[in-house]
Amino acid sequence: MSEFAYTNGILHAEGNSLEALAHSIRTPFYCYSTAALKYNFQAFENAFSQRNSLVCFAVKANPNLAVINTLSSLGAGADVVSEGELRRALVAGVPAEKIVFSGVGKTREELRYALDKRILQINVESLSELKLLSEIACQHGVEAEIAVRVNPDVDAVTHEKITTGRQENKFGIDISAAESIYEYASSLPGVRPTAVAMHIGSQLVDLDPFRTAFKRLRELVTALGSAGHQIRRIDLGGGLGIAYDRESNEVPGPDLYAQVVNEVLGDIDCTLMFEPGRALAGNAGVLVTKVIYVKKGEGRNFIIVDAAMNDLIRPALYDAQHDIQPVRMPLKDACTNLFDIVGPVCETGDTFARQIAMPDILEGDYLAINEAGAYGASMSSSYNSRCLVPEILVRGSDFSIVRKRPSYEEMFSLEQFADWQDQC
Repeated sequence: MSEFAYTNGILHAEGNSLEALAHSIRTPFYCYSTAALKYNFQAFENAFSQRNSLVCFAVKANPNLAVINTLSSLGAGADVVSEGELRRALVAGVPAEKIVFSGVGKTREELRYALDKRILQINVESLSELKLLSEIACQHGVEAEIAVRVNPDVDAVTHEKITTGRQENKFGIDISAAESIYEYASSLPGVRPTAVAMHIGSQLVDLDPFRTAFKRLRELVTALGSAGHQIRRIDLGGGLGIAYDRESNEVPGPDLYAQVVNEVLGDIDCTLMFEPGRALAGNAGVLVTKVIYVKKGEGRNFIIVDAAMNDLIRPALYDAQHDIQPVRMPLKDACTNLFDIVGPVCETGDTFARQIAMPDILEGDYLAINEAGAYGASMSSSYNSRCLVPEILVRGSDFSIVRKRPSYEEMFSLEQFADWQDQC
């Protein structure tokens, strides 16, 4: 499936020419495909059609209101990790009863807001958080349904900065202490432990770590049931990876992931919850950028584009490699050269690709950085006083700007001079 393909020699997003959008909107900009979001969600949901399940989109992957609404309209819930994300999910139309609140550092105010909104579940990640939640719930005369997020001490075999299920990671409660935590939680007023949660990392392309983690989770759920705890939901988290190389067919999809889930947990009578982010939004978006300069040297050739690390930080932060292609289809016999594709920010890390083969690119040409729908715009910043870039959602031949490019005046309006300074 690809909703980004060449039509008449021009790369399109569904029925929209990316070249025409670039002329109209100006680069850089993100472009998301409604059809791709729909396809990815339905693929995930269909993989578990024989089970009671709930797919909660990880809002951190792409918090655009239009993206969340698109998935919500298909039946998705939301996994949130802050009050801001919770508010976004509600504004975007996600029902409160389909929202789960994760994260290691929920504040008193955030917990209070979540309780006020009667969300489905709060994933507790420490004894201190459990005690605080009990206190707040009692003050407000409500009972919170909770999961205890456990840390299974499993190596996710992914980048060290996005592994979350090892003992040395900050996430969750050591699985060896989980039974005593559930016993204690059951004695507290204002909380009702009805679920178990786990998340071992992001961008997993090997299913074996999932299998290992799920087996440990199964042992825990079985032990909790034997101890008299009524576990109704199992939150398996997210983490399923995608292919960042368009030629790769080796990354397992939701169907193979489901086989592992059913193999290990198939006979457990609980609702299964999932928190995919990248798997739903990653290949549903591209970052379109314009070539400013082509600089050829003795030892290195550079394509300098108007997008930068502040717009897409994954290559700089995770050494991520995104597929990059010209918006205009190269001729079949076009000569290629090796190039570094870099941005204008004054950091050596402002590099999208190193030594990749590209046809002769001209200044003014457009490039598409693929698989940028997750952790792209959501992690962007205004570093170097660069304005955040627009986000576009397409549906068939229609498109809509779903986040505008702010003006410099709008960017500066959040700041002010100190009282003792002369204002210009």
